[in-house]
Amino acid sequence: MSPASSTKLIDKFGRHIDYVRLSVTDRCDFRCVYCMTEEMTFLPRKDVLTLEEIYQVGRAFTELGVTRLRLTGGEPLVRNNVMALVRALGRLPALRELLITTNGSQLEQLAAPLRDAGVNRINISIDSLDAERFKRITRVGRLDKVLAGIEAARQCSFDRIRLNAVIMKGYNDDEVLALTDFAVERGLDIAFIEEMPLGQASDHLREETVCSNDWVKEQISLHYALQSTSESTAGPSRYFSIPGQRSKIGFISPMSHNFCADCNRVRMTVEGRLLLCLGNEHSSDLRQILRADNQQYLLKDELAQLEFSEENPVSVELKRAIVAAMDLKPERHHFYESDYAQPVRLMNMTGG
Repeated sequence: MSPASSTKLIDKFGRHIDYVRLSVTDRCDFRCVYCMTEEMTFLPRKDVLTLEEIYQVGRAFTELGVTRLRLTGGEPLVRNNVMALVRALGRLPALRELLITTNGSQLEQLAAPLRDAGVNRINISIDSLDAERFKRITRVGRLDKVLAGIEAARQCSFDRIRLNAVIMKGYNDDEVLALTDFAVERGLDIAFIEEMPLGQASDHLREETVCSNDWVKEQISLHYALQSTSESTAGPSRYFSIPGQRSKIGFISPMSHNFCADCNRVRMTVEGRLLLCLGNEHSSDLRQILRADNQQYLLKDELAQLEFSEENPVSVELKRAIVAAMDLKPERHHFYESDYAQPVRLMNMTGG
């Protein structure tokens, strides 16, 4: 299958890849306990893809049939000049949805520009509604800024806004209902996410804090009549509706309910490593291809106004590498299975 003739990315298990998550930074203004260690070492600048290089990858994927791109981090909105990238991606003719996952700290200023740039849907992480507990989980985050960011996003007519909450035993497992109420009262969706063993956390053992979504769903069902729906989005969340309410309640359950058979996505880390599976190390190095004929990459992000190469053809070699990488995508992850080595990269390095 040649890049020129391919309109779909199909892996060796017959899964159609139409959704790609692009990390724009490994840095973040929070230090969430499940995502980072307290003392982080971030990538040197020379190892990080420029915004133009990220754009070239996003454009290549859309020309290979991908219809959804999500920007992640770290915290994507702390990347310098990131709005230039958002605007450029938003103009891609084959793109059906441009999405972003954020901690919400920058949304009070950037929600409206994001919507104007073409972002359709936005996911906002919020793991507690108690200011002190929120700071414990994020280590440095301010709940009031996130709440203000959520309100700013609500005023911007995004197609959907979804809150994301990682529920952990001993941290916030008593806030399941409060978080659900918060979303329902505002007509927002919410997804509860099981903590995954990505890297070693510095202040807890993941196997002791992971909380099954079966239990989370039971707690919500005591107060809300959850009805199963066939609705799906770009990702793995399984949604339930509440009669008379706009909100959808989602569950992302990689630990208790393996959903690998339906996987339609890959992700690229900010250093250009194309990860074929969240729970495995199978990957392809796209940075090497992007920089093969470009020795001036470090200068480009210093420009006040980036000019993305929308007319120049995407590298054929880049497309070939992406197509070839589909054969590296494994059948499934093996979280907590003793016979398999678990990923050592933390979530901020993976791309949220």
